[in-house]
Amino acid sequence: MLILALAAAVLYGTADFMGGVAARRASAFSVMAVTEPAGAVVVLVVALAGLTVARGGGLGAAAAFGSWGGVAWAAAGGIVGAAGLIAFYSGFASAPMSVVAPVSALVSTVLPVGVAIAGGERPGPAVIAGAAACLAAIVLVSADSGGANAEGADSGGAGRLRGLAYGVAAGAAFGLFFVFLKNAGHSAVLWPVTISRVTGSVVALVALAVAGARPLWRGGTGGGGGGGGGGAAHGAGAGRRLLGIALISGVVDAAANVCYILATRAGEFGLAVVITSLYPGMTVLLARLLLRERMRAVQQFGLLLAAAGVVLVTA
Repeated sequence: MLILALAAAVLYGTADFMGGVAARRASAFSVMAVTEPAGAVVVLVVALAGLTVARGGGLGAAAAFGSWGGVAWAAAGGIVGAAGLIAFYSGFASAPMSVVAPVSALVSTVLPVGVAIAGGERPGPAVIAGAAACLAAIVLVSADSGGANAEGADSGGAGRLRGLAYGVAAGAAFGLFFVFLKNAGHSAVLWPVTISRVTGSVVALVALAVAGARPLWRGGTGGGGGGGGGGAAHGAGAGRRLLGIALISGVVDAAANVCYILATRAGEFGLAVVITSLYPGMTVLLARLLLRERMRAVQQFGLLLAAAGVVLVTA
């Protein structure tokens, strides 16, 4: 379970990093309209292959595909997951990241852990201490500079209140996504992820149309217009690069979904959620290595605390 949850955290963090890079240069709705369908296509192909293998092994459709109840949980997960992404990126655009990121990460962890405890899970003292360390690490590694974000969002009192609201909304949606996908995963493995991604794709495409944003496959970048053919060529090249980044982000995020479901089936649900929610640490590391962003001391301490929490959980 631990390995699968850590893999989900690494993959989620990588997907968020790539999606964030694309969202800096294009509308969040444009990025989501690529990442969600890309992941859906990948898991659909794998799920169909798994269904073929299952039928060859004599398994019925119900065992391979899952119950209708699992389908409903998966579809609900796709809806709340897409809604959470909209709130998450909207918060980044209009409020300090230092408020949105840690609040959303914390809420998305506490909500499903509360569900797990209410369901009867009772981890030992070492596991509780490790989980608490991981919760603190989630907040620390998500810490931002505290100023306005790259889009010049308000960092004053009103901006922080908006950040709190967006963070709670995104975190609640992500937390529900974890719970819904876990419930769907009891009936099958890959089909719940597939259904969730297809549903999320529909939500993302509808949101793109409502927002009136230009799709990435039509050159929907956020940069200013350049003069002449050179500017158009540069814009087309930038659009293709962003499209490629968004496609990879969607594929990696879908792989993270699969690892998360497998982790919840292999061990305690609450613990799997806590470990998976360490994903901001991977995003911070990639930003440091690839974008040369400075890692603050509090973030470095958060990564060390996360490692200590994982050791405690393992012990």
